[in-house]
Amino acid sequence: MDGIGTDSEGRQFKNAEEMWREQVGDGDPLKKSQWYSDGVSYWQSVEATVDGVLGGYAHVNEPDINGSEAFLNTILVEKFPDISTGRRLVALDCGSGIGRVSKNLLIRYFNEVDLLEPVSHFLDAARINLAPENLMVTEDYKAVNFFSVPLQEFTPEAKRYDVIWVQWCIGHLSDDDFVSFFKRAKDGLKPGGLFVLKENIARSGFVLDKEDKSVTRSDAYFKQLFKKCGLHIYKMKDQRGLPDELFAVKMYALTTELPKKVNMSKSKRQVNRPAIIK
Repeated sequence: MDGIGTDSEGRQFKNAEEMWREQVGDGDPLKKSQWYSDGVSYWQSVEATVDGVLGGYAHVNEPDINGSEAFLNTILVEKFPDISTGRRLVALDCGSGIGRVSKNLLIRYFNEVDLLEPVSHFLDAARINLAPENLMVTEDYKAVNFFSVPLQEFTPEAKRYDVIWVQWCIGHLSDDDFVSFFKRAKDGLKPGGLFVLKENIARSGFVLDKEDKSVTRSDAYFKQLFKKCGLHIYKMKDQRGLPDELFAVKMYALTTELPKKVNMSKSKRQVNRPAIIK
């Protein structure tokens, strides 16, 4: 995989394969299980608030949602032009946390939203945050299912979702589980459906966070994994307006079929300029 990487203590790895062998073992289910349980344990100690799930950066919520909404709107107009005729849309929010993205964005565009989150007190908070009395939407828009299942173990209902939204959680998956998840999740998409992946981006290679057991991958690293998943980039866009000390963030709309046209001209293609590595 793409390039040299480092961990949060400054140690350098010659490649991702070396790092993953050390972190999750080579076919050792107990070591991999420990990696995932340690990650969940980290988040179990975090307060179930916007400030908690955003690592003390609650003020990032507004620009994050605004950026996501602009990106989502372009996708909905192009991919689902029959919305105006009454088509009902369904979304899955992966790594939903307390329901921050579902409440502030997805529930306003999708008639049904399912949430997937392994940290129990986050999901409890999400149930409250997305209770009908706490939403400013009509009865046609609602949260339906709350799945307390880890991403690496989840298999969606076949052909249920128009959009599967994966934000700030895929870094907890090893490369093989990343590929396995998306291959399973493809079956959960309706015809014409797509994934939206929104994630931190390393300048090159990867950065391993030893505290929360996650890996921040570079754009090139992600594209290598997308190819292994059999996914194609329909659109991508850099998130703007986040603090300079944070990682850069990029949004990818991914389809299971090769797009019929290129959505970004060469003149509009933007260079990824992450603010920091750690």
